[in-house]
Amino acid sequence: MRRRKFIALLGGAAIAWPSTLHAQQPTMPLVGFLDSSAATGAKLNAFYEGLKTEGFVRNRNVAIAYHSAEGEYARLPELASDLVNRKVSVLASAGIAAAMAAKSATTTIPVIFAIGPDPVQIGLVDSLNRPGGNITGVTDMAVMSEQRRVELLHEVIPTAIPIGLLVNPANLNAETQTRNVLTKAGTMGLKVNIIRASAESDFDKAFAMAADLRVGGMVISNDDLFVSRSGQLAALALRHAIPTIFQEREFVAGGGLISYGTGLAETYHQVGAYAGLVLKGGSAADLPVYQSSHVEFMINMKTAKSFGLSVPQDLITAANEVIE
Repeated sequence: MRRRKFIALLGGAAIAWPSTLHAQQPTMPLVGFLDSSAATGAKLNAFYEGLKTEGFVRNRNVAIAYHSAEGEYARLPELASDLVNRKVSVLASAGIAAAMAAKSATTTIPVIFAIGPDPVQIGLVDSLNRPGGNITGVTDMAVMSEQRRVELLHEVIPTAIPIGLLVNPANLNAETQTRNVLTKAGTMGLKVNIIRASAESDFDKAFAMAADLRVGGMVISNDDLFVSRSGQLAALALRHAIPTIFQEREFVAGGGLISYGTGLAETYHQVGAYAGLVLKGGSAADLPVYQSSHVEFMINMKTAKSFGLSVPQDLITAANEVIE
């Protein structure tokens, strides 16, 4: 009887062991994603694919906490603090304002950024090769893209004088963006009218002003508020009959004339890969800032025809995508 009792108790203990061991297993790491603009499927999917290259699959062995400011920069410090308080293992950030908010929120959690301007110039890292501290990431040096947008707009509309530049004065890089566009336009003999919008409520007035100034075309600067509402900007450009160039493919898909900018896939794939490397024990300080070089160029020929524009054949040939 005693032997049977002992065996029964042993069997009961054996049944309990797996659940005890399961309770002791560590939870999956949590990665924070702080976005200055609104989420896009292309951006997040590229990020997940980058994580996967380092062995991390969302909801299988890594969890993602996503916060978006949707272009409202004042919200970013609070959103960054929330992710830090949730003790994320890595904090990915999309956009210059998000990167700055993440850097201010923590000096210990590794931060992986995706931005346009030179991160050394704006004080995010010590150098491109040896970032130092707890932060590294990806840059596309977007001011050069903005200068190229001026050239492309002029190639499509050589008679467009003056042109407009839509800029968000709340953008930390607004002064540099404006200076570079003015410099490029000056070398081409183009006059530029600066038009400002720092909130969605400014958009109607901004395009009405551009129409009143009779700009022949407009460049929309690289800004997360504008990215979050690219479809709305495309609709306004059509309504006011202003040929316009921006960085986002969604802008052209929504009826905008031209887009030219760094491809989201390469940028956010690399951010995800860097996040994965850090999760595996790597140090952000030792990961060099990745300089993205792939650009995507789109033209909406239906919009061009509605404006009565004849797009040069060499531009049509060079475009990654032409929307008929």
